[in-house]
Amino acid sequence: MSVTEHSKSELEQELAEAMVRVLELEVSTDEIDPDAALFGEGLGLDSIDALELSLEITRRYGVEIRGEDDRNDRIFASLRALASHVQENRTK
Repeated sequence: MSVTEHSKSELEQELAEAMVRVLELEVSTDEIDPDAALFGEGLGLDSIDALELSLEITRRYGVEIRGEDDRNDRIFASLRALASHVQENRTK
């Protein structure tokens, strides 16, 4: 299945757009597989990217993701995992 065949929820699409814009990624939102890893072999994000994305998520959705949170590996595992965390904790 190609990446473009993966369907994204509205929130996953919003987060993918924020990632491309805030992190200045050289991929389109259609190229971001919602189940693929965000770090390492997946999208290739790093800890600075996670910090910048966390700040955007806090600003836009009211969800604080702290750097020392033991759940961060799970929260940032994929776009789908991130969207799930934001959906469960959003205040905006």
